[in-house]
Amino acid sequence: VQLQASGGGLVQAGGSLRLSCAASGSTQGISRMGWYRQAPGKQRELVAAIILGGGIYYGNSVKGRFTISRDNAKNTVYLQMNSLKPEDTAVYYCNALVHERPPGYWGQGTLVTVSS
Repeated sequence: VQLQASGGGLVQAGGSLRLSCAASGSTQGISRMGWYRQAPGKQRELVAAIILGGGIYYGNSVKGRFTISRDNAKNTVYLQMNSLKPEDTAVYYCNALVHERPPGYWGQGTLVTVSS
């Protein structure tokens, strides 16, 4: 499985960005896709995840601001980020689990910078 992430950039606080992650290769067994982020000096944290059966998870810090969605036909997952804050600044990584087996596969990361 290969993951190609895109959509990061520089945005002012209060603005919006949409990240995309397209999966290719042996995608039939993908059971979960999600977004993680890692800010400088901090551990990588789970931002949002979507499960094949329809379950969705959000980290507490992004609830109500971020929305994860998935286009099964395109094997693509999106992260719509609204009301961005400077503390959302991080490298965002896409992750896919196959048959729910961690650690799964990782995309290359896309940088999101939110200026105050």
